[in-house]
Amino acid sequence: MTLQRQISFWLISLVAFIIVLWLLSPILLPFIAGLVLAYFLDPVADALERLGLPRVIATLVILGLSVLLLILVLLLIVPILGDQIAKFAGDLPALMQALLARFNEAAPQWIKDAIAKSGTDIQGSISEIAGKAAGWTATLLASVWSGGLALVNIVSLMVVTPIVAFYLLADWDKIVAKVDGWLPRDHVDAIRTIAADIDSAMAGFIRGQGTVCLLLGVLYAIALSIAGLKFGLVIGLAAGLLSFIPFVGALLGGIMAIGVGLVQFWPDYVSMLIIVGIFVAGQFIEGNFLSPKLVGSSVGLHPVWLMFALFAFGYIFGFVGLLLAVPMAAAAGVLVRFALAQYLASKLYRGIPIEKPLRKPAK
Repeated sequence: MTLQRQISFWLISLVAFIIVLWLLSPILLPFIAGLVLAYFLDPVADALERLGLPRVIATLVILGLSVLLLILVLLLIVPILGDQIAKFAGDLPALMQALLARFNEAAPQWIKDAIAKSGTDIQGSISEIAGKAAGWTATLLASVWSGGLALVNIVSLMVVTPIVAFYLLADWDKIVAKVDGWLPRDHVDAIRTIAADIDSAMAGFIRGQGTVCLLLGVLYAIALSIAGLKFGLVIGLAAGLLSFIPFVGALLGGIMAIGVGLVQFWPDYVSMLIIVGIFVAGQFIEGNFLSPKLVGSSVGLHPVWLMFALFAFGYIFGFVGLLLAVPMAAAAGVLVRFALAQYLASKLYRGIPIEKPLRKPAK
């Protein structure tokens, strides 16, 4: 098969995969969630298998404990979390108005004079922004709730997902071996190398960074709640879950926590310093302990590329696209690096050396 035919074949396969994914995206959520869960838990199953447990028994133990933990979280945390999200969305305009009042109290007079000379209506702008933000939040929550198949369909996520995860996790090694047997024999070594690099990048991010996000979310939520911050559970979990994009989670979570703290605690500087200290401590723990141990340096995903993938896949495929964004971004990054390495080693980049003409022997 010529290079042109190979490129055509893989491009057609990619386009067909994207079309099928787009057409079936409304029903794919429990299956994609089961695949991600199986991939996440495969090292645990391998470890239990090395200890002597049969693969099926190890899978049952892992998924049983995971389902029990999920049910416990749903019963204890979700009602409180939902209540705080609804109240936060409703109180957002009042919070921003209160922040403006704090600004008017604390800002130097020269800043107020400069704003007055510019003709900017901060009061009106803040009210407009707050109204739009509250409306956008309410619309988002309403769309998530009404589109029950996306997030809160208990039947699909609580029943179908564990079943899919069980079968995939129990047969993971067999599936990998079967797919390996389908590879074209002329390029099997190159494809295995690429697949190993993709697996390393995906494992580092999905398993490593996913665990870091969960730990940080729990840490921030507990610490902010103990500090007495209003909406501390929501802000802490949001900051932790957004930490898969470097610095974004801590930055947005810190801004929200400090903003709410200014309204709630002002002028209690000690409470404000405690809130700031929570995020400083969280970043210190993440940078020096969690990320080096759990993620390492094998991810290779630039934050800008990651954000673009999240926006692009989320826009095209919805919530299913958000689940697929990181694996697809990792795979695309590995393929781009491989293609670039092939290009840099090719004659197209290096050029074809021109042979020097032979000199005629001197007479």
